[in-house]
Amino acid sequence: MNNNDRLVRLRYALDIKDTEMVEIFKLGGLEITKEDIKKMLDKSKKQNSDNAKENDFQENEYVKNCSNQTLESFLNGLIIFKRGKKETAVNEPEKKAPMMITNENVNNMLLKKIKIALSLTSEDMLGILGNAGVEISKSELSAVFRKEGHRNYKECGDRYARNFLKGLAIAWREES
Repeated sequence: MNNNDRLVRLRYALDIKDTEMVEIFKLGGLEITKEDIKKMLDKSKKQNSDNAKENDFQENEYVKNCSNQTLESFLNGLIIFKRGKKETAVNEPEKKAPMMITNENVNNMLLKKIKIALSLTSEDMLGILGNAGVEISKSELSAVFRKEGHRNYKECGDRYARNFLKGLAIAWREES
């Protein structure tokens, strides 16, 4: 699963419109037009059908690639969009969130930032995963939220991220 897939699934799950996407990116510190967003969400027409037969699983290709920094800007903007801008003390410098440097920790950051943006508890997260048919323990979930390098840190695989976004779509669209 690439960042474009994550963005498409998150947009669907939370039913975010194009104008809201532009605003969210802007809140995250990135100026993006509606046309750029459409390019990030539209699959490329040049996907080769012969290539799909050779590989059982093929990553989707999009017109415009969504980098780790672009996705992080969206997630940071989503937090501000849903919860408001964090007030800092006069003498306290604004802290920048750590950048998603590797592709290995993108899913972990995605889950952490969605949890923050939507004010979800661990029980909520387990329920959302349960909606998608995935049962994990609370300790397995907390391992995903640990800081990279911690002895109990566990990398979140694409399967869990995909199922979380699927469960989020089920839960979020039932509420609306």
